[in-house]
Amino acid sequence: MTHRPAFRRTALATLALSLLSLLAAPAPSASASATGQTHASQAHASQTYAGYLFAYFLGEGPPTGERVHLATSRGNDPLRYDTLNNGAPVLTSTTGTTGARDPFLMRKRDGGFLLITTDAKMHDGPSWDHAQRHGSRNIVIWESPDLVTWSSPRLAEVGDDTVGNVWAPEAFYDPATRRYVVFWASNLYPRTDPQHTGPSYNRVLYATTTDFRTFSPQRVWIDPGHAVIDTTVVTDRGQFFRFTKDEREQSQAPCGKFVFQERGRSFFGPYGEVADCLGRGDIAMGEGATLFQDNNSGRWHMFVDEFLGRGYVPFETDDLASGRWTPSASADLPTGSRHGSVLPVTADELRRVRAAHPNG
Repeated sequence: MTHRPAFRRTALATLALSLLSLLAAPAPSASASATGQTHASQAHASQTYAGYLFAYFLGEGPPTGERVHLATSRGNDPLRYDTLNNGAPVLTSTTGTTGARDPFLMRKRDGGFLLITTDAKMHDGPSWDHAQRHGSRNIVIWESPDLVTWSSPRLAEVGDDTVGNVWAPEAFYDPATRRYVVFWASNLYPRTDPQHTGPSYNRVLYATTTDFRTFSPQRVWIDPGHAVIDTTVVTDRGQFFRFTKDEREQSQAPCGKFVFQERGRSFFGPYGEVADCLGRGDIAMGEGATLFQDNNSGRWHMFVDEFLGRGYVPFETDDLASGRWTPSASADLPTGSRHGSVLPVTADELRRVRAAHPNG
């Protein structure tokens, strides 16, 4: 160790004052806290959000359903949205399978935006069994500086050859590792079964990245011994809350085909269960949960995809840790909207997106 005898008392005093100033600094504002909870960039946590951008898809039924659709909130109302572009898709994949399901939209730490989707096309396509044995191992990525000008879609292979499918990718910036974590659901097959003919089940895998171009090797994150898909993560008051669909049949498990909620102290856990069967009694079954915090009240909103019924159905709670969710009293979501994400945006961002994709 190198000693520095010239470091004088005046420098020590200055350092002490600086430390005292940091300790006396005010706590982050409510808006800053909410920003971190919705995957937004901590570098832009001081922004005031005045609306919401909703990205979703419409399912495999209509020919254009597996493309990215956008809607914007009416002002700062988290439960009422207007579709953009006359309801037509805003982004279409021209790569891979040319399908884009389960769009996840996030604000990156550099101030730009990222949208990732499942690379799968089920309209007039393969069976669900085939899609889980021989599906795409890629995710589709778009990037934008302003939510209006988007890059061409590109593929990123995140699963290796033991993977049969890559479904419902999301991303989260983990401050503990200073990397983005991309996670998704996959069937896994042993290397002794290169044709993926044997039995398997979906579990949640992850890879890390700093640039969404180079990814670490996949690792298993959630494997309870039965199929799970569609994980999403938010943070609140220093805790991590994870929401995942139990993919078992209801004949096998009372809460099969419903979302369950867990809580942990770090992104990678461990996690303990908070609640299961979320929405039972109000929806027939549910998947593809997306969560975001109200820009004004701090209330949490959860949209759950009633995938064999209405599409997204909204729920809310004033206490995320309680696991108690009630149906929202009134809402106007895009008809048939399914498995997507909601991003809080500024007034300028809201106006810019609405102007770029007008109706009429």
